[in-house]
Amino acid sequence: MSAYWLGIDVGTGGSRALLVDEAGRIVAAHTAAHEEMRMEKPLWAEQQPQNWWDACQDAIRGVLAAAQVNGTAVRGVSLSGQMHGLVILDAAGEVIRPSLIWCDQRSQAQVDAINARAGKERILACIANPVLTGFTLPKLLWVRDNEPGLYERVRHLLLPKDFIRYKLTGEFATEVSDASGTALFDVVNRRWSFELAEILGIDRAILPKVYESEELTGVISAAAAEATGLAAGTPVIGGGGDQAASAVGNGIVETGLVSDTIGTSGVVFAHMDSVAYDPAGRVHTFCHAVRGKWHVMGVTQGAGLSLQWFRNQLAPGASYDALTQEAAGSAAGARGLFWLPYLMGERTPHLDSICRAAWIGLTAAHTRADMAKALLEGVCYSQKDCLDIIRSLGCGVQSVRLSGGGAKSPMWKQLFADVFATPVTVLETQEGSAYGAALLAMTGTGAFASVAEACRATVREVETVRPSAESAFYLRAHSVYQSLYPALRDSFRAIDSLG
Repeated sequence: MSAYWLGIDVGTGGSRALLVDEAGRIVAAHTAAHEEMRMEKPLWAEQQPQNWWDACQDAIRGVLAAAQVNGTAVRGVSLSGQMHGLVILDAAGEVIRPSLIWCDQRSQAQVDAINARAGKERILACIANPVLTGFTLPKLLWVRDNEPGLYERVRHLLLPKDFIRYKLTGEFATEVSDASGTALFDVVNRRWSFELAEILGIDRAILPKVYESEELTGVISAAAAEATGLAAGTPVIGGGGDQAASAVGNGIVETGLVSDTIGTSGVVFAHMDSVAYDPAGRVHTFCHAVRGKWHVMGVTQGAGLSLQWFRNQLAPGASYDALTQEAAGSAAGARGLFWLPYLMGERTPHLDSICRAAWIGLTAAHTRADMAKALLEGVCYSQKDCLDIIRSLGCGVQSVRLSGGGAKSPMWKQLFADVFATPVTVLETQEGSAYGAALLAMTGTGAFASVAEACRATVREVETVRPSAESAFYLRAHSVYQSLYPALRDSFRAIDSLG
């Protein structure tokens, strides 16, 4: 009987199940949509964990049906998912409240309190990163400060994909790459920072057991087998946070390789053999999904989200392809129009939870095509900020492997190459996180000896886009873009103070 491996990615918009064969070839995939995030106030964002589990059940059953494969043929399962989301469970294992997800920015007061109590230098020594509103720790403290009755019930803290692991296996577990984004994890030593937890009065007992990404974390339970069609006893491997898993799917597991993934957020990601971090904390240094390795990444909060918002609000019914084709009709620089993609605050390079999105330079002569072009350019400028900081840490960048929405548009691919002034390559497989999870499942069950071996055997470049003559223009335009945030920073604070 043929053997298969299953990768599951719990994204923001939906959960995707991907089945691969012994050679790592994709056999079938199925996505089940999530309910849209709930945003009761500006910069708040919540989702229901039960909705993720419902979607995962649909996705798993859907992929098995699409491949006409019985669950008994699946040799291993692994997980990927949106990072940083807070899932809190009570003593009975029941979800206490909706998850505050990665882009929720409500916890600036908690970040300030953490910095005041622990001190920024001690925090850096504990977790090798600054504490940001997007991370899990300040979200947990927001619940403690604002919903004390709910906080008293907390017995388990999980991340989104690890809630699905719990539903599949009954185990409370995570792995090093996703744990790195909680602000409670000692990234250098690959273990929980009980020191920081003690300083902040957090019970270490609520933290799940942590594994390497290719390790066995549990097996499919009888209840999960009935719910999904998988066989009871099937191994469930650690997996990775969405960016680390996507990097595995893109082959970013050896020195000198860099990727740029455009989803709801945009992430520039580089592999590192040893720990290095930006003293200003503008990029994140986390454990990689490769045993004993690390990665550095810069994040634009509102990358693909910018285009999604534009379509939903200003071009309802239009396809993304139609919008990028429309944008292609606008000249480089969108006739002097700039977009700041700060729809959900920003991480890299500003670490500013209350900055706001804006078009700058708008005139009566501008068209919707110009607005769309400026939006795409603004995302590219923001991603170049990330890339430049990563270069400054000594990561060699010969080319950038592009995946996600940006890799599907010929115009956007060229735009990335021009703004980066660096060739961008596209891979044969564009599945990213779910594919990386499948490769981790294969490695964890012995189909490959290492993650690097799995990637060398399966990941192939099929297209290279080189910078055009417009790259010189974009170098100048990027400098203008970089001048806009400092000029508006105080205005953003004044806007926020209005309530």
